[in-house]
Amino acid sequence: MSTYRIAEAARLLGVSDDTVRRWIDQGALPVTGDSPARIPGDALARHAVALAEAPDDPTDRLTSARNRFTGLVTRVQVDGVMAQVDIQSGPHRFVSLLSAEAVRELALEPGSLAVAVVKATTVIVETPA
Repeated sequence: MSTYRIAEAARLLGVSDDTVRRWIDQGALPVTGDSPARIPGDALARHAVALAEAPDDPTDRLTSARNRFTGLVTRVQVDGVMAQVDIQSGPHRFVSLLSAEAVRELALEPGSLAVAVVKATTVIVETPA
């Protein structure tokens, strides 16, 4: 079974080492009896899934897309008829290329609440060497 040091777990969850230690102290994350303490991978995975519960979707619509990430627009760059919009959703950054007209119609600007909907036919999974 995979186990992770506190610093590794913190990096994977996008939080500080102190936050992981608090979760351990509160009983939210178990540790092994090793010294230094290590977190079992399956427990870390369950905790990551629980943390990833998405905030309420402001669009309130039914859709078949399952990969929806609610976040804040952090950058809008309009260049002629096209635009680039960056959305930060937790530790995830999404970049979308869309028409400048769509940016205006959606009133996208830094600080706007938005949902990144990802539809992909290929997902590549990698592991450390």
